[in-house]
Amino acid sequence: MSDKEEFNNIETDYNYSRQTYYDLIEKGRESLDMMIEVARESEHPRAFEVLAGLLKNTAEINDKLMDLNKKNKDISQNDIKQLEKTTNNLFVGSTAELQKMLQNNDETVSNVVDITPKLK
Repeated sequence: MSDKEEFNNIETDYNYSRQTYYDLIEKGRESLDMMIEVARESEHPRAFEVLAGLLKNTAEINDKLMDLNKKNKDISQNDIKQLEKTTNNLFVGSTAELQKMLQNNDETVSNVVDITPKLK
């Protein structure tokens, strides 16, 4: 699977999960309104217990939606970090040798080491 396909899959899954959470939250809100009415009219302790559970579940879904957004942000940041390239060159030698090299003298400096990671 290519990186582009993997990115598209992650984005599709994120959008689907996000929409599902939105739908669940909306259904929970509608159910809350109905359950408040039932609890108010019946004044039964069990109705209030169910209402409390419904409130808790709706709040948990909201937390899960926020966690989903955080996870998506973390994945996106990891993808950006992987795309960045760091190049390090290391000079091993004296100050005089460095000055000669910088002044483009004809002498060859043999102690320059390239530690750039090789790309696949």
